[in-house]
Amino acid sequence: MTNQTDQDQTEPAGLTDYQLDGQIGFLLRRAHQRHISIFTLNMERNLTPQQFAVLARLGEGGRVSQNELGRQTAMDPSTMNGVVQRLIKRGLIAKHKCHTDKRMILLDLTNAGTAALDQLLPPRTSDHTRNACTAE
Repeated sequence: MTNQTDQDQTEPAGLTDYQLDGQIGFLLRRAHQRHISIFTLNMERNLTPQQFAVLARLGEGGRVSQNELGRQTAMDPSTMNGVVQRLIKRGLIAKHKCHTDKRMILLDLTNAGTAALDQLLPPRTSDHTRNACTAE
């Protein structure tokens, strides 16, 4: 007959080979936590990583629709909407109507947004590339 104490000490099959520290999901989460910690320490304007991503993408490519910007920054529509509203409230981005498609609303950096990005990024070597809906 098996003693209850012996059963308690026996590990289920497979658990002895599992090591959390070697799991890619665990390592990615730890890397993400470290990244956020470093980002927060170095971000002078109290921007979240998502807000910074929006500013950086707009700085790279100029005016773009909110849907396209969400795709470019890997944000779902709900998250994108909140980020955009907060950046508009802070005066860092603005909405503009597209002259070729009146239904489309485009987002772009304001002068304050450009100045903020210029302070946060190293000097740029080339000008913005703009899409067809940027002429005013």
